[in-house]
Amino acid sequence: MKSFKTLALVLGVALAMPAAAQGRAQGGIDAAMLRTITQNAPANAALSNAMAANSIDDLARNYRNTKVPDTHFGIETPQQSIHNQRSSGRCWMYSSFNVLRANFARRHNDTMRVEFSHDYLFFWDQLEKANLMLQGVIDCAGKPLDDQRVQFFFRNPMNDGGTFCGVADLAQKYGLVPIEAQPETYSAERTSRMSQLLSSKLREQGLELRKMVADGKSAGAIKQRKTEMLGVIYRMLSLALGEPVKEFSYAFKNKDGKTVTPVRTYTPLEFYRETVGGPINGTFIMAMNDPRREYYKTYEVELDRHTYDGHNWCYINLPMEDIAQMAIASLKDSTKLYSSYDVGKQLNRNSGYLALDNFDYGTLFGTTFPMNKADRIATFDSGSSHAMTLTAVDLDASGKPVKWKVENSWGADSGHKGYIVMTNEWFNEYAFRLVVDKKYVPAAILKASEQKPVMVMPEDPLFQVDD
Repeated sequence: MKSFKTLALVLGVALAMPAAAQGRAQGGIDAAMLRTITQNAPANAALSNAMAANSIDDLARNYRNTKVPDTHFGIETPQQSIHNQRSSGRCWMYSSFNVLRANFARRHNDTMRVEFSHDYLFFWDQLEKANLMLQGVIDCAGKPLDDQRVQFFFRNPMNDGGTFCGVADLAQKYGLVPIEAQPETYSAERTSRMSQLLSSKLREQGLELRKMVADGKSAGAIKQRKTEMLGVIYRMLSLALGEPVKEFSYAFKNKDGKTVTPVRTYTPLEFYRETVGGPINGTFIMAMNDPRREYYKTYEVELDRHTYDGHNWCYINLPMEDIAQMAIASLKDSTKLYSSYDVGKQLNRNSGYLALDNFDYGTLFGTTFPMNKADRIATFDSGSSHAMTLTAVDLDASGKPVKWKVENSWGADSGHKGYIVMTNEWFNEYAFRLVVDKKYVPAAILKASEQKPVMVMPEDPLFQVDD
């Protein structure tokens, strides 16, 4: 009897317990369930041994797809230098800058090129996000600490991810500088420790601001204290990233590195106007493919912005066929595009190839993975995780896309010389966002994008920042 009781306890079987506890136990694993479950134990000892000693990806890899993919593209934009975001979540900025510097070179018939400083704009991004968090805490100070919106600010007070909209707002406000004027620092390329410390300080400051509101302090006093707190954040950022340059001398070069203009002194805003021209906001639409929601409707993501006084991310939800056609129109005109993907799915890092059959996990584990795109999004199984720059497309005889090419920000030694090639089938399943210049957008879609947006919550599975 003693051994039976021991076995029953191990298997989670209730022998004698209160009625309420027995009710809860109905959802547990009982002895009968366990007998059924264990019938699925692997019978192939060789496979078990192989999986115990090897990477799952190595065993599931489809070796027909390990070769370098076909890199010929009928429609391709001019190549430019490959950058490396290293151990940071700034892919959104790298992809955005790739588009801006390509547009600059195109306007000058490739006689001049420019490389923007990521460190400079990242500094202002971090300071603005700190202010967004602190002001958000003030705005929600009347709600309990466990309120969903209050927890939104305290859970992730600081991050280095974002979208193209962030660059549009930040560059117009603070300008841009060349990488020579403000190069990368250790913490810019390896952001985790800096972000952790900034987050800890912001949480502490947020609690103090909540208390000031609860104690009935005046709005002026609260604003003054928030300003002092941001001074602490500014000092921390200045030590880690370097204080933002206010003025610099610069001469433009061509693609061979030869100086082609006289040296001139610029402020960041003057350099922005010289290289970008007018405002970025208002010149583009952001398209999203979200099969869960109605197409040809616009949506706005609450609190998805980099600056408190900036723009929330607004997008129009479109079928992949429409997104592809806009991308093709842009690429045909030698214009690169900001785009984002769930790049971790089926990625062959060695060859820089994305295809739905790069890995056969189902056969390896004796099961299937049949969820469609909508189900994957709804269950947090898939979503936009990484921004890359769309640079090329190959079309079949009927004008349908066969494969795409993106410029990545993992260095020139990653993938295929810094690029990734993806099949159109993979593109349809795992592409999410595309930023398109309005001149490549059909009139009907442009009109639909101007309708009043439906507000959606930032906790939605799809609305995570690109990093």
